[in-house]
Amino acid sequence: MNERTALVTGANKGIGKHIARLLAAEGVTVYVGSRDPGRGQRAVEEIGAGARLLVLDVSDPDGIAQAAAQVDRLDVLVNNAGISLSLAPPAGTGVEEFRRTYETNVFGVVAVTNAFLPALRRSPRPRIVNISSGTASLTWSTNPNPQFTPGSGGAAAYRSSKAALNALTVLYAQTLAHDGFKVNALAPGLRATDLTPGAAAAGGDPAEAAQGALRLALLPDDGPTGGFFSWDGTPVPW
Repeated sequence: MNERTALVTGANKGIGKHIARLLAAEGVTVYVGSRDPGRGQRAVEEIGAGARLLVLDVSDPDGIAQAAAQVDRLDVLVNNAGISLSLAPPAGTGVEEFRRTYETNVFGVVAVTNAFLPALRRSPRPRIVNISSGTASLTWSTNPNPQFTPGSGGAAAYRSSKAALNALTVLYAQTLAHDGFKVNALAPGLRATDLTPGAAAAGGDPAEAAQGALRLALLPDDGPTGGFFSWDGTPVPW
């Protein structure tokens, strides 16, 4: 039986590092994607057996191509790298902030996914997991429910970029279904990471969210594709 391999982008810290650790614990060889070699190597050493450093900046096309050339076959791609620069509403957000946010959260996902598709096609069970956000749900944003209150249009660049990522999830799932791919998006919930440091007060453990990503990364053949799920497996409305 061939050894399973996975790539997690932005895996030198936060939810990404926890995802990489869980995959390695399952016997998967995990490429720890990190744009900073030093931080990436420290994460690899923390994770231990099964972890390998892959220097990867999702906003650098040449770097992506170089990284992809180092991976012959891939079973799992977790597009985890993401940024949020402010909580400003759209009218208070400059175009440059939108550009920078989309460069990582949207264009970076497209660039990485397309670059690693040849390696994924060599897997008998290719899986792609896109780390999104519950704040990207248009249903919840326009008709809030008691489980989720998105606020009043804040974090416009981040939230709209994740809504775009959700659309890409559906489109990739549709076009890759005949090749056996499972492509899904995960809403990890509010977690105590560098992205949302204030979540510590709410008890948002990133390791808990990583369990949801692991579930989607190791889906069986009859598992869903083109879905949007909470960390606990509950479907999230688009």
